[in-house]
Amino acid sequence: MSVREGRATQRSNFGFTDWDVEDRPQVVVWEATRACSLACRHCRASAQRRPRPDELRTEEAHGLLRQMAALRPQIFVVTGGDPLERPDLFELMAMARDMGLRVFVAPSVTPLLDAPALERLAETGCAGIQLSLDGADAVTHDRFRGQSGVFARTLEACATIHRLGLPLTLATTVARHDLHQLDALHKLVRSLHPVRWSVFFLVPTGRARAEEMIPPAAAEEVFARLQAFSENAPFAIKTTEAPAIRRLLTSGGTAPRARATIADGRGFVFVAANGDICPSGFLPLPAGNVRRDDVLEVYRRHPIFRDLRDPGALRGPRCGRCEYRTVCGGSRSRAYAVTGDPLGDDPLCAYLPGVPRVLAGGDAAC
Repeated sequence: MSVREGRATQRSNFGFTDWDVEDRPQVVVWEATRACSLACRHCRASAQRRPRPDELRTEEAHGLLRQMAALRPQIFVVTGGDPLERPDLFELMAMARDMGLRVFVAPSVTPLLDAPALERLAETGCAGIQLSLDGADAVTHDRFRGQSGVFARTLEACATIHRLGLPLTLATTVARHDLHQLDALHKLVRSLHPVRWSVFFLVPTGRARAEEMIPPAAAEEVFARLQAFSENAPFAIKTTEAPAIRRLLTSGGTAPRARATIADGRGFVFVAANGDICPSGFLPLPAGNVRRDDVLEVYRRHPIFRDLRDPGALRGPRCGRCEYRTVCGGSRSRAYAVTGDPLGDDPLCAYLPGVPRVLAGGDAAC
């Protein structure tokens, strides 16, 4: 790894961590509700206007927070649907603050996300806000979100978040609809001054469809562009469901190989709106439920989680024999969504194990 690459890795991380992922998760995400007034094309939750009848009640959510206080994840994210659809959200945020939890919120940009709501989140000790930005202009973003005016509201919310002094993360889903806008998105993100740009690579689950995924060759180009952006970005760049970028970051050296990586079920746990404990929101394989199970015990003991943390358990002609499987391991969510096997090959990866090149072909323009 070159000196410049090493600095980029240190600043932007791309999923490397010194956390003991065998012991406990570093990140826990709670889907507080599946209710949302948007109809986003990629929505993992297939969110609907009303909450599901089996969602955790307030007292059950209290129990989840007590589990989180005992588990002590580095990051606890409240997402949805739209968490602002929960009438008890601010009560739960205050309780989490009093328990010493570091809570981030990922709301949908609906009319509920106004200045008073953001002020209340700040008052309850919110550690940061994540907003989505899935197009470099209003036409692209609003079409993806299924509602006009969302792009403008997002820019307004960013300004309010900065006024309140809350850390801002911007999340972008890379798919065919915005692949050509990557440079413009990077420029827009820089203008909005986040602390982090979280770049998601689409997984065809929920409302997302496989034909919306970018091809492997295009993914390789995006990886290279993100690495280049990180060289002088004033914010961290993080990728989700694209562990293959770590192959590029480690191919020239060995230092990061000793470090663990955050991935589905490996340093990461997702708690669904109904309490199901899953390796990821994109990997809906329930291994327990918080109504009866302890999240930490499920994470440590359940065969699904144990297999996901074992590179030797990977199958398939590529991931199963790849020399980078200990630092990459492929997207288990995408493997499951496309092949039905959570331990199979990640169809986004272009690498051929043992061959000093990647797969050719695909529309890589971005």
